[in-house]
Amino acid sequence: MLAKGPIQEEKTVQVSNMRGAIARRLLESKTQLPHFYVEIEVDAAPLLALREQLNSGLEAEGVKLSVNDFILKGSAEALRRVPAVNGSWEGTQIRYFSAAHVAFAVAIDDGLITPVVRDAHLKSIFQISTEAKLLGKQAKEKKLKPDQFTGGTFCVSNLGMMGIPRFSAIINPPNAAILAVGTTVTKPVVRNNQIVIGQTMILTLSCDHRVVDGAVGAQYLGALKTLLESPALLLV
Repeated sequence: MLAKGPIQEEKTVQVSNMRGAIARRLLESKTQLPHFYVEIEVDAAPLLALREQLNSGLEAEGVKLSVNDFILKGSAEALRRVPAVNGSWEGTQIRYFSAAHVAFAVAIDDGLITPVVRDAHLKSIFQISTEAKLLGKQAKEKKLKPDQFTGGTFCVSNLGMMGIPRFSAIINPPNAAILAVGTTVTKPVVRNNQIVIGQTMILTLSCDHRVVDGAVGAQYLGALKTLLESPALLLV
C-alpha cells in the first residue's frame, strides 16, 4: 500500500563547506569551459567474460576485479595512445602531463569526491583494483588526505552500478576531459550479419574544447573501445 502524507519534513539546510565548494567548481566548469561530448558503444561481453574468469580463478588469492577497475586501467592506457587528452588549459599555455593520474568519482554524504590513482599507466589492473578499493573506502569514511584527491589529470564517473545507461558528466577542472560510464545493457546486436543477444556499454567523453578537439576526443574513445573489447591487452 502506498504511503500517505508529505514525502518529507519541509526544511532548509545550511550549505556545507563541501557542497559549497562543489557548487562553485561545477558552476565555473560548466560556464567557463566550452564542453562538447562524444560517445561510443562498446561490446562489453569480452570484458565481462574475462572478469568472471579472473575472479573465479583467483578467488582464493582474494582477487575481485570490478568493471570499473578495467575502465580505470583502460582509461590510463588510452591516454598513452592518445596523450593529447591528458592535458590542462592554463590560459596562455596548455600543459600536457607525462603521467596518467586517473581520478574516479565517489559519492559520499553531502557530495562527491574524486580520489586519484596516481601513475595508473604504470600499474597493473590488480594494483589499480586494490588501490581503488582502499581509496573508495577511505573516501566514504572521509579519511582521505588532500594529496589523495588532488592532482588528477583525467577523471572517470561511473553510474553503471546504479543502472544508468548513459549520461554526460561535467568536467572536473583543471582536467581537460571526464569519462562517463553507463551500465551494461543486454540487447539484440548485429554480429556477422546475424541478430544475436549482446552486452553493450555506452561511454561518453566530455571534453574541454580549448584543449581537446573533436577528432582527438573521437580517437581517444576509439582507443579505449579497442582496449575494452580486447581486455587481455590490459593484463600485459
